[in-house]
Amino acid sequence: MDQLAGLAESFEGHRGHLRRVAYRMLGSRTEAEDAVQEAWLRLSRADTSGVDNLGGWLTTVVARVCLDQLRSRKSRREEPLGAHEPEPLVRRAPGDDPEQELLLADSLGLALLVVLEALTPAERVAFVLHDMFDLPFDEIAPIVGRTPTAARQLASRARRRVQGAPVAPAVDRIRQRQVVDAFLAASRAGDFAALLALLDPEVVLRADAVTVAMGAAAEVRGAEAVAQTLSGRARAAQPALVAGGVGLVWAPGGVPRVAFGFTLTNGKVRAIDLIADAEQLGRMELVILND
Repeated sequence: MDQLAGLAESFEGHRGHLRRVAYRMLGSRTEAEDAVQEAWLRLSRADTSGVDNLGGWLTTVVARVCLDQLRSRKSRREEPLGAHEPEPLVRRAPGDDPEQELLLADSLGLALLVVLEALTPAERVAFVLHDMFDLPFDEIAPIVGRTPTAARQLASRARRRVQGAPVAPAVDRIRQRQVVDAFLAASRAGDFAALLALLDPEVVLRADAVTVAMGAAAEVRGAEAVAQTLSGRARAAQPALVAGGVGLVWAPGGVPRVAFGFTLTNGKVRAIDLIADAEQLGRMELVILND
C-alpha cells in the first residue's frame, strides 16, 4: 500500500467524526461535506511524518476551515442554508420509546442549531469543540487565534447565550408523523377523499430525473391531480425521517430506492418531493420508523 492510499484509509476512519464536527459548526450538511473534503485535500498535500495524532490534526484542520466559512458568511451577511439535516443531540433515557426519542432528538438538534446561529464565529467554534467534543482549550486557542484563557471565555460566553436563549419553536415532528401516517393509510387504501382532505389546494408533487425515468411525472400540481396520482400508489412505502422531517421511503430489501420528502403548511401537505437519485439518497440521513 503506497503512502497516499494509507492516508486515504486512515482518513476514512475519521470521516464520520469530522462530518459531525463540521455539521455542528456550520449547520449545513452540504457545507460540512465540503469542509471535510477540504481537510482531505490538505492532508493529501501535507507532510504528516511528524503527526502523532492524526485525528486531532484533522479536527484542527476542519475547525479552521469551518471558522473561515463562518466568518465569510458573516461578512457577506448571508443567512445560513435552510435545508438542515439535524443529527440527534440527546440520549435516550431507559424506558423511553425509541421512535419518540428520534423525533424529539431531531427537533432539539434543529432548535440548538438556530441558537448557535446567534453566536460569533469564534464563540461557536470554541463552544462546539469544547462542550460537544471535549477538546481542551490549549488546542482550541490556536484555532481561534486566542490564548487558552480567552478561548475559555469565548466558550463560557457562548454557553451562557445558549442556555439563556429562548428555545425556538421546533417543527412539530409528532404532528408531521400523524399527517404522514394518515396520508400513507389513505394512499394505500385508494381513499381519494381522505387524500384530498390532507392536501393543500396548491400542493405540488415533484420528481427528480431518476424517478421520472421510473415512470413518474416530473411535476403535478393541484390537490385533485396529486390525489389521483398517488391514490393506491404508496403501498410499499414506510414512514421515515427524511432530510430532518417525517416522510416516507420505499426501501425493498432494506435498500432505499425512493424517498418522499413532505412539506407541511397549516397541517396540510404543501409539497411532496420524490428522490431516487442514488448519490443523493446516499448522502441523506434516512431513518425508517415503525410502520
